[in-house]
Amino acid sequence: MPKIVDHDRYRQELLSQCLDVIAEKGYATITMRQIAAGLKVSTGTLYHYFPSKESLFEQLVEYISYQDTSEATIAALKQIPTRADRLVAMFNYISDNEEYFLRQTLMLMDFARPKSRDEINQNETLKRAGERYEKAIAQILEIDDPAVVILVMNLFDGLIVRRLYQGDRISIERQAQVIKAMLTTYLD
Repeated sequence: MPKIVDHDRYRQELLSQCLDVIAEKGYATITMRQIAAGLKVSTGTLYHYFPSKESLFEQLVEYISYQDTSEATIAALKQIPTRADRLVAMFNYISDNEEYFLRQTLMLMDFARPKSRDEINQNETLKRAGERYEKAIAQILEIDDPAVVILVMNLFDGLIVRRLYQGDRISIERQAQVIKAMLTTYLD
């Protein structure tokens, strides 16, 4: 009797491992063959689920953004009584998962590097992922002003980028306290 495979579940299993494999070599230089080897699957299997490297990247971005902004994550953070404490909890989450966010940022930067501003602006996957993160921040912090939501997202992204080239010199915990004071003053 043939083996029954849940293709959607298997695709998600592959995606859950892809970030580490791609981040190790960089999106621009890694090949589908190298990705397949890193995932310990055949190249044919990889192409069955992802017809191209760009398709794999786009599905990975969708997968990651859904995982990061899951309803369970939002609900858990919304249980924290104050907006200021929720903001600090978000920074703590970044601190606890720093390597993951560093790898994600490197992969995104490597993907974007050879692209024009128009190509980036027209990439629907990146647009949807950005909107998903912004919506989650707005819900968690109960912020209606899109400019403030984007500012918070920029602060998170900027912190990760600075830590890429400044290392531990930039304290996530200290930055959280400064931003907490600033936003609390502005929003309250």
